[in-house]
Amino acid sequence: MNATSKSAPRLIVFSDLDGTLLDHATYAWDAANEALDKMRELGIPLVLASSKTASEIADLRAQMGFEDVPAIVENGAGLLPAGAGAGADTSEHDAIRKALDELPAELRACYEGFSDWPVEAVADKTGLPLQQAEKAARRQFSEPGLWNGSDEDLAKFEALLGEKGIRARQGGRYLTLSFGATKADQMAAIISGFEPRPVTMALGDAPNDVEMIETADFGIVIRNTHGPGIPPLSGEDDGRIARTERPGPEGWNIAVLERIAQLYDKTKEG
Repeated sequence: MNATSKSAPRLIVFSDLDGTLLDHATYAWDAANEALDKMRELGIPLVLASSKTASEIADLRAQMGFEDVPAIVENGAGLLPAGAGAGADTSEHDAIRKALDELPAELRACYEGFSDWPVEAVADKTGLPLQQAEKAARRQFSEPGLWNGSDEDLAKFEALLGEKGIRARQGGRYLTLSFGATKADQMAAIISGFEPRPVTMALGDAPNDVEMIETADFGIVIRNTHGPGIPPLSGEDDGRIARTERPGPEGWNIAVLERIAQLYDKTKEG
C-alpha cells in the first residue's frame, strides 16, 4: 500500500494477534471473518501487530488477505514491509542472547527463552503445530520466554538487561526481551506515511498492547480470560477506549464492525 493522498484510507486498524484477533486456544480467526470481509470490501488496511516473527506473520497476513499492508513483528522490535517476506538478519537477536548468557547464573536460570528450547518444546508450550513452531523460533529482533523466579529477582534481571538497552515486556503469555521499540513506535512510523492522516483504531488484550491502544484515536481492550489482562486506562473515562464483553476474535469482530458503522455512517451524513 502506497502512503499517498490518493490511497490514504479513511480508517486503519492495528491489531494484536494471540488472544485478540486469534483465539487464545485454537489460533483461529473465523469469528472475525465478517469484519475482515468488510475491511477488505472498503479498503481498510489491517496492520497486524504481534510478538510473532516475520515468518509467522507473513503467512497469516497473506491468508487474511492483507499482503499489501505492512505488519509489526516481534512486539514492535521489527517491521515487515508490505508485500515482503521475512528477512535473514538476526544480529539483534544474537545480541540479546549474548546479554542473557552474560547475566549471573542464578538470574539466567530463571528465564527460559524460545532459543533455549528445541523446536518440539516450542510446539508443546505454545500449542502450535511443529511447522508453525519452527517459524515462531526464527527470531530476528526479540526473545520471548517464561520467567520462573521471584519478583525481586525479576527486577534485578530487568535492570541488568536495561543497562545494555534491552527491555522486558510482558505479553499475554511470554516475557519478551528486545531493544526497546514498541508497537506504538511502529504504529506512529506507519501513520506518518499517510496524507491525509487516517483515523486509527487499535485492539489488544495484554500489557504489551497498552501503548498502541492509548496512541490510537480509538482503542479497544479485548476481554482477556487467560492472562494478566490490561488495567483501567485513562482513555476509558471519555469513551476513547472501550472494552469488549466477548473475548478474542468474537469481541474483535463486534468492535471493528461497530467502529466501521459509526465512522462510515457519519461520513455519509456529512
